[in-house]
Amino acid sequence: MKKEIHPNYRPVVFKDISVDFAILTRSAVKTNETTVWEDGNEYPLVKVEISSASHPFFTGTQKIVDTEGRVERFRKKYAARKKSEDEE
Repeated sequence: MKKEIHPNYRPVVFKDISVDFAILTRSAVKTNETTVWEDGNEYPLVKVEISSASHPFFTGTQKIVDTEGRVERFRKKYAARKKSEDEE
């Protein structure tokens, strides 16, 4: 293997900041932050906004974010169309 061309593959802590969930795994991602893990050792820290602990697909919960009434407009539009099709 050639030297100096491979990334620094090392243990890294990924922390989901939305639910305070962390996992220690191996990665080559670069970061300036560190944290102390449960084993007392210090590891590089990568903060993420979503993980399997907070993602709706994995948790079984889902939120519909509707800031402009899009869902309600869609329902009205297709409810009227379905009603007219049922009358025919």
